[in-house]
Amino acid sequence: MVSPIITPNGSPVQGPLGMLAKAAWQVLLVAGLASLALGIVVLVWPKQTLLVVGVLFGLYLLIIGIVQLVAAFGTHATTAMRVLAFISGAICVLLGLLCFRSAAQSVLLLAIWIGIGWLFRGITQLAAAISDETMPARGWQIFAGVANTLAGVLLMVWPAGSITALTVLAGCWLLILGLIEIVTAFQIRGRAKEIPSGV
Repeated sequence: MVSPIITPNGSPVQGPLGMLAKAAWQVLLVAGLASLALGIVVLVWPKQTLLVVGVLFGLYLLIIGIVQLVAAFGTHATTAMRVLAFISGAICVLLGLLCFRSAAQSVLLLAIWIGIGWLFRGITQLAAAISDETMPARGWQIFAGVANTLAGVLLMVWPAGSITALTVLAGCWLLILGLIEIVTAFQIRGRAKEIPSGV
């Protein structure tokens, strides 16, 4: 059982604000511990983590493909849109089944998929920043566009090594994020004690 939050004068925080403060720090603490645990798992077993992610990616493609195939036979869309939905759905189903055939292929496919996404995002970001001189933080937008484009090209050209490095980087980021969330949770708990009772 969780102890109630106590105000400086010794009385527990009452009312909806007290309940919200108590729930907020507990939820943040659980999220921080989960991020920390996941980060440790990713760093200790990066290859196994990649295989699990590859299988989940295959499952995602399969589900999306089936949904698109079902949507292709709906009457709410034009013929051209139904044909595109059918082709896209069929490709997603085939790629999803390919992921289940080989874990290594699913990881490579995931790397290429992420690479294509980053490449398109980077090119779009770069084009928008170059064409709009009034864009806020235009220099940073150009830098981010170049970085995303290069990262996308790197993932597509060298998928196996890039996705492994990305996994380790994700594990480090999860550790940092988990520690930040845990510290923030205790800070919220400390500040919640300053809420007067009866609020």
